[in-house]
Amino acid sequence: MLSSRIGILGGGQLGLMLLQAAVDWNLDIHVLDPDADAPCRNIAPHFTQGSLQDYDTVYEFGKTLDVITIEIEKVNVEALEALEKEGKRVYPQPSVIRLIQDKRVQKQFYRDHNLPTADFILTDNQEDVAQHTSFLPAFHKLGKDGYDGRGVQRLASEADLDKAFDQPGLLEEAVSFDKELAVIVARNASGQITTFPTVEMVFHPELNLVEYLFAPAEINEDIERKAQEIAKNTAEAFGIVGLLAVELFLTAEGKILINEVAPRPHNSGHHTIRANATSQYEQHWRAILNLPLGSTLAYGPSAMVNLLGEAGYEGPAVYEGMETLLATDEVFPFLYWKAITKPFRKMGHITIMDAGIDALKEKVEFVKKNIRVISKEIKQ
Repeated sequence: MLSSRIGILGGGQLGLMLLQAAVDWNLDIHVLDPDADAPCRNIAPHFTQGSLQDYDTVYEFGKTLDVITIEIEKVNVEALEALEKEGKRVYPQPSVIRLIQDKRVQKQFYRDHNLPTADFILTDNQEDVAQHTSFLPAFHKLGKDGYDGRGVQRLASEADLDKAFDQPGLLEEAVSFDKELAVIVARNASGQITTFPTVEMVFHPELNLVEYLFAPAEINEDIERKAQEIAKNTAEAFGIVGLLAVELFLTAEGKILINEVAPRPHNSGHHTIRANATSQYEQHWRAILNLPLGSTLAYGPSAMVNLLGEAGYEGPAVYEGMETLLATDEVFPFLYWKAITKPFRKMGHITIMDAGIDALKEKVEFVKKNIRVISKEIKQ
């Protein structure tokens, strides 16, 4: 299996970290990405520039490969289905990608498989949303193409109806929750399944993306057990081969609800590169190559801070504060090979470790204050 020709659809930061894990095993990796300057471009053994959504491009890329995987869901599923029929091992399976690509279908899947999730109503357009004002407050989510906080609008009352999307989507109950959690599950083709310890995510108040996280989450044993069980049940329901990141709400009543999932390595698992016996990236290779899954043992408390482009700057990236971080024990920056910074663009992440949670939280605040990604060119 290790001698297989392996393709990754997507050459962004997740692909970059998959490549870094693949180097240890001398895997023959081929990458397809539309951006000639994608993060993977300079270190991929084989790099092809091309659309991830064009049937012919994806099919031609995959037809000489043995195993094909993804680092982003927005890919041409029809081409992957054709390759699968020709005997290529496509993981996650095209059927799983198709289910998850559309949040409407994804949410209905949870309901059909008795997996806990917030109540929702499927909507076709803005006019349709206006027929359900009694369901507000709620979040209106685009069925397709929402990512990193885009494609989500909070509708508090009728006064917000003009914010609703005039495209197929869903109204999701605005659940009152205490914490946002995530569990990454790995499942190989033989059915072996394992999980990483549950993490607690803190979202940026404006951008609706993860600002930082703590691992393990500050939850009791019963909540941890329930979160792990729900994540495993979700992976089994999909029958996925590979990684599945399961994002969860923990309500004030102690209920755990599935928010959404991602069938690939995920932002909520970056810390595992340093903090766990097996990283999520190595685990993904183990799963899709049908190898024994690795130990997910955590070496101790850890945190991950997303390194975002500073507001007001766009141009060649300059990293302020790197010397300060590198002089701090158990602080590990990971940069994403993105030459150009933009406001709030993901430019890297910092993994932080310490023996205790209080010291870890202090380090998180220290890191947030001492690193900035700017540019000499100020955004107009």
